[in-house]
Amino acid sequence: MIHPEIEKRKTFAIISHPDAGKTTLTEKFLLFGGAINTAGAVKRNKANQSNTSDFMEIEKQRGISVATSVMGFEYSGKRINILDTPGHKDFAEDTYRTLSAVDSVILVVDCVKGVEEQTEKLMSVCRMRNTPVIIFINKMDREGKDAFDLLDEIENKLNISLCPLSWPIGQGHTFKGVYSIYNRHLNLFEPDKTKISEPVIEVSDLDDAGLTSFLKQQELDTLKGDLELVHGVYGEIDQDLYKEGLLAPVFFGSAINNFGIKELLDTFITIAPSPKSREAEEREVKVDEKNFSGFVFKIHANLDPKHRDRIAFLRICSGKFERNKFYYHTRQDKKLKFSNPMDFMANEKSIVEEAWPGDVVGLYDSGNFKIGDTLTEGEKLQFKGIPSFSPEIFKELENRDPLKTKQLEKGIQQLTEEGVAQLFIMQPGNRKVVGAVGELQFEVIAFRLEHEYGAKAAFRMLSYTRSSWVTSTDKKKLEEFLKRKQQHIGHDKDGNPVFLSDNEFMINMTMRDYPDIEFHKTSEFKS
Repeated sequence: MIHPEIEKRKTFAIISHPDAGKTTLTEKFLLFGGAINTAGAVKRNKANQSNTSDFMEIEKQRGISVATSVMGFEYSGKRINILDTPGHKDFAEDTYRTLSAVDSVILVVDCVKGVEEQTEKLMSVCRMRNTPVIIFINKMDREGKDAFDLLDEIENKLNISLCPLSWPIGQGHTFKGVYSIYNRHLNLFEPDKTKISEPVIEVSDLDDAGLTSFLKQQELDTLKGDLELVHGVYGEIDQDLYKEGLLAPVFFGSAINNFGIKELLDTFITIAPSPKSREAEEREVKVDEKNFSGFVFKIHANLDPKHRDRIAFLRICSGKFERNKFYYHTRQDKKLKFSNPMDFMANEKSIVEEAWPGDVVGLYDSGNFKIGDTLTEGEKLQFKGIPSFSPEIFKELENRDPLKTKQLEKGIQQLTEEGVAQLFIMQPGNRKVVGAVGELQFEVIAFRLEHEYGAKAAFRMLSYTRSSWVTSTDKKKLEEFLKRKQQHIGHDKDGNPVFLSDNEFMINMTMRDYPDIEFHKTSEFKS
């Protein structure tokens, strides 16, 4: 029998291409959960808001999310844990890691732009883990693509079957509202960006004569025709297929106008999975086991610039986490106790006495944790699924202030452990090469090194564009390869050798010349 505390948890991430409305949707969920009273656009002055999800200085300056925020609130008897992720592709890796810590995902698609490249990449990561996905088509109050065309595009580009659970009445200037197929009620559109909209009409039958006082006959006829077609093409929702990650329910609305959000949230808490069992290298860890286990999927230094703190975000997988209890750190083979574990409400933090599977707690860290570390009650476990991906841009770190060498070393170590970018050490000379997905990451690193560690750094562009983790069953052959290719070999944070190459052609030639060496695109090559 699974504990009711585990059953009531719904832990999910909101993912999307930048500007599709992800952070706005997060805000509106907090509004429904009573966690905030009014919602304001993310880039606006936040003086009157205690909980919005972008809080790092550089995020405020640019109006984008660059770090994953964690927020928890209660809604309809459920404990909702939202992980809001960066949409910008330069921070995709933070998003990929966050996806390893959730049980399901809401993917936001902009109805004007449709499926964008970053959306496809995010979906492929969900597919790696068979994560259940719900799709929210946003900005229906703008002139965009036709609803049926959008569904076709999503099915083709994201390679997933769909099942609409709400349907828009009109679009852009003719947008009248959303009909909930799942709950059979009609929600009429009133643009309201800050409060919860109320006019919901329960509809047992779309032939109800009373409906004509809300909608024109032509609008009603179009809606009926659309719903008939939806039913004929997409059928009923199969919840098992959804939970296996093979079918995505679809909702329509406008996050900024707070529209269609309640339908999404109410259905989500009914159908989305509660925490499930998880794969470790050694065995499957059942969610209802008595003993506690959890893993670190994110580390954030200097969450509060006034205090030089460093926080490890721990996803609980089994058992119950308790404050002031000793837990076993499997990589370091030592016991640790946490006197101030934190619960998150955006940038508001409170001390938590106990937490359950599905919850994310923040642990103050003095340098004990790396991403992927596991805590247990004594068992040696290592959870699967936090890969490093091959970066696309490689730059050598140059120290601009020799007097601050120590600060630079500490800063780059902490920032790369936090997962802002990847660090490769190259010989001779212990050269530090930083690998990232986009230019913005280097800006963030330089900004944070200077403002948080007092170190000045510059980056020198290198010709590499790919990295491959290399392994071999023949130890001698691997040693010989590493020796011969020394000028192209770096070592990652765990000391694994990585082959850095200028282009795909170079990798292919090397693979042909060294058939005993295996080349891996991610660091998750053990599984």
